[in-house]
Amino acid sequence: MSETVLKPKIAVLGLGYVGLPLACMFAGKYPVTGLDINRSRVDDLNSGLDANSDLMPGILKTALDNGLTCTSDINGIKDCDVYIVTVPTPVDSHNLPDLQPLRDASAKIGQVISPGNIVIYESTVYPGTTEEECIPVIEAVSGLKFNRDFFAGYSPERVNPGEYTRPVHKICKIVSGSTPETADFVERLYGSVLEAPTHRAPSIKVAEAAKILENTQRDVEIALINEAAKLFNALGIDTHDVIEAAATKWNFQKLHPGLVGGHCIGVDPYYLIHKAQSVGVTTRLMTEARSVNDSMSRYVAERSALLLKTKGKPESEADVLLLGFTFKENCRDIRNTKVIDIYNELSRRVRHVDIFDPNVDPLKAKRDYNIDIVTDDEDISDKKYDLIIHCVCHAAFNDMTLKNYLNENGAIYDLKGKLSREIVDERL
Repeated sequence: MSETVLKPKIAVLGLGYVGLPLACMFAGKYPVTGLDINRSRVDDLNSGLDANSDLMPGILKTALDNGLTCTSDINGIKDCDVYIVTVPTPVDSHNLPDLQPLRDASAKIGQVISPGNIVIYESTVYPGTTEEECIPVIEAVSGLKFNRDFFAGYSPERVNPGEYTRPVHKICKIVSGSTPETADFVERLYGSVLEAPTHRAPSIKVAEAAKILENTQRDVEIALINEAAKLFNALGIDTHDVIEAAATKWNFQKLHPGLVGGHCIGVDPYYLIHKAQSVGVTTRLMTEARSVNDSMSRYVAERSALLLKTKGKPESEADVLLLGFTFKENCRDIRNTKVIDIYNELSRRVRHVDIFDPNVDPLKAKRDYNIDIVTDDEDISDKKYDLIIHCVCHAAFNDMTLKNYLNENGAIYDLKGKLSREIVDERL
């Protein structure tokens, strides 16, 4: 990037949970154009509506007032100087990395990039992806030469959907660049809009590895707690009581058992496992942690069957209510939710399963999972259930008197350990 470009025009490719907050953050200081392939989302954003409801009130309007524009037309980002990629990095049905969204975004950049431009990737990937998978696509489409005609940086996304207290501008950002000069520029660019510090990684690969290690570490730690919960349940010991006691030691990390879904902890470790396999390294701990955490939905279904049995209710005659469908509390994100696995497991065992989640877009749930979600509690107010499973800690559930939704001798299974113990029959 030429030092004469004092106020670069920025393009953000992908306006989801990562890209939109980022675009709004930069829009306060730089000309910003957001590109997304979803035309209806682009129209909504340009009118001031974010269906994800993931921004603090007023943030999107302020960004639009400051000149943020959103488009689905590649020509809309043709004159930009910096291209920031925030597209999804999912896994396929075999839990192998699906880099197609990244390749598509890189190809689009190749169509519009000019000499001197910088491409910054934020999508979570395994080490080497930026330089080995993405940059060659840009070179092939553009005809430009990497680190001569254009340059690259990597600054892994750090967002926490549904948590207003930790917006993107208050989170430390790792930065890196393909040359020292590029790293300088990337560090200055992010530093100019952040209230938090930046951390400069010595290379793009280090920055990529740091991001994926963050989430893999969490996955392994939660797997330990989930495995311990299975043991303690078998021994008749309340896991949360054990955690409270253990947490009195100064260096104990206080984690709780639960479902591990979402687009970070439940997906990213597969990228690192895949890369390890490609270089002949066996990752036993990471792989087993994924297996343990992915097994929790089936375990919940099995414990639910035992709970129904203790209440004298045959599984085949039981009606069950699942509270919550998103992957975490107080957000609308249903990507990689593990509640769907509980639903599928129980649907094969019991008479009927309802899911109540007022945070979810029912049309999106139907489209993505082919299930019907109840979003208004009036639609279940006249129903009685044999088992209620508290899956997600939405604040909207706090005012519900759950006993009113239970049949006589019905049970409540609390997966989060947040409900009053006086009403709960079992905790995970």
